[in-house]
Amino acid sequence: MSAAGEDLLAVVRLLVDDPKAARVEEVATGTSIELCLGLAEADRGKVIGRRGRTIDALRALARSRGEREGRDYAVELLED
Repeated sequence: MSAAGEDLLAVVRLLVDDPKAARVEEVATGTSIELCLGLAEADRGKVIGRRGRTIDALRALARSRGEREGRDYAVELLED
């Protein structure tokens, strides 16, 4: 897993009640890398946040990291 994926996982584990269930899968899609978050069902709302603010903040962090590295990162939630 890339450093961006590991950093995202570290932040998400601080937000959720079941950090052991959190996982990140990386999928290369053309020129970008999609970081897919897998979570326990009870923790999905915590990562999404009110009106999507938390997931938007995670996406902003990934975009910022991508700009520094010259890559495109996208953060998506996995449907389990």
